[in-house]
Amino acid sequence: MKKLIKNRKFEIIGGIVGIIGGYLYWKYVGCISGTCPIQANWYSMVPYGLIMGVLLGSMFKPKKEK
Repeated sequence: MKKLIKNRKFEIIGGIVGIIGGYLYWKYVGCISGTCPIQANWYSMVPYGLIMGVLLGSMFKPKKEK
């Protein structure tokens, strides 16, 4: 388990930041009319933020040398 966390720390940190960012985006920006499918509810915006955070976190992962 420790090895998995060590190998994927950038994705985990990015996911946590994405969850917080998704919630804050819903809270302060969101969708006023309620017709936006992603931004209207916190439970649809938080997983979207998680996915974006993991993808962004994986971009900062150092390359392995052969």
